Amino acid sequence: MNTAPTATGLPLEGVRVIEFTHMVMGPTCGMILADLGAEVIKIEPPGGDKTRNLPGLGIGFFRSFNRNKKSVVLDIHTPDGHATAVELIGQCDVMLENFRPGLMTKLGLDYETLSKTHPGLVYVSHKGFLPGPYEHRTALDEVVQMMGGLSYMTGPAGRPLRAGTSVNDIMGGMFGAIGVLAALRERERTGRGQEIQSALFENCVFLSAQHVQQFLMTGEPAPPMPSRVSAWSVYDVFTLAEGEQLFIGAVSDKQFQTLCRVIDRPDLATDPALATNAQRVAVRPELLRHLGETMAHRRIDELSAQLEAAGLPYAPITRPDQLVDDPHLLASGGLAPMQAEDGTDTQVVLLPLLMGGRRPGVRQALAKIGEHTDEVLAGLPGR
Repeated sequence: MNTAPTATGLPLEGVRVIEFTHMVMGPTCGMILADLGAEVIKIEPPGGDKTRNLPGLGIGFFRSFNRNKKSVVLDIHTPDGHATAVELIGQCDVMLENFRPGLMTKLGLDYETLSKTHPGLVYVSHKGFLPGPYEHRTALDEVVQMMGGLSYMTGPAGRPLRAGTSVNDIMGGMFGAIGVLAALRERERTGRGQEIQSALFENCVFLSAQHVQQFLMTGEPAPPMPSRVSAWSVYDVFTLAEGEQLFIGAVSDKQFQTLCRVIDRPDLATDPALATNAQRVAVRPELLRHLGETMAHRRIDELSAQLEAAGLPYAPITRPDQLVDDPHLLASGGLAPMQAEDGTDTQVVLLPLLMGGRRPGVRQALAKIGEHTDEVLAGLPGR
């Protein structure tokens, strides 16, 4: 590795990453590596990454995907800033970028150019598309959700609907990080780095893979999820007393019998026409109507407790803001305090994994614009 390890005790301790990214996809990749112990140096333009000041649904992007990083301000469009960037890249194991196609090549910061003098560099490009007819198109998460089958499957027939979060940006960054881990392992054997490409469109197609395979196996296009023919008779959202909603699944004959007992419907449990899942699926609309009429009078807290005691799958319909008080999320350490760049305190959602019994967490305050410029550049020769 190119730098002395820091005392994190984390798996990527000693790995140094330089990040030329903005928005969600590239920053997610860098955040995963940083959470796992890498030293991640985020290069920001003068004035800072514009993602820091997005309004509306973008307001949480920067704080969500840029923790545990150092911030260095460089203007890579000037000769001095460019030369400093190249020098700094030479001290790093990994470089991340997610700018529009062709920009890094124009700046001489593409893999082909840099690998000539830094053959051990692992270089990750996050783009809209992998090489092919679409590679020069401008892509956004919503664009590829429409192109990659996800919006069609999510909305009702004739009304394509994007997923409620930036699924491809986030997963695209995750696959970039997976590629980094594999490339570092390979470099241990060969001594050479490589270029990794992760793309939004291909990520979305991967998300739709089961529906592609269904078509290849049956010859029939998969219907959108709202109009699908369910494989299970009871697998739906029910409206309870006071308008509260609860998803309930009963995916086996035993679970159906258990549900009937919980809601006190022995007539349904003993009906020979409902004895098997296949029979129940055949009359699913009528069955759901009967179940719905019964559950419309039940309170969500009471019914939830009974379903949990019976071991049946269930879930309340939860808004994201309600998760900040979720008892399991809090008990499992899924939310952690972090000091924001303005000095206030906030909470952030951690990576969804345990390693050696611990949750990789927040190690430092969210970096202010250029906060680590002097510290990082002081390590360059002649400084």
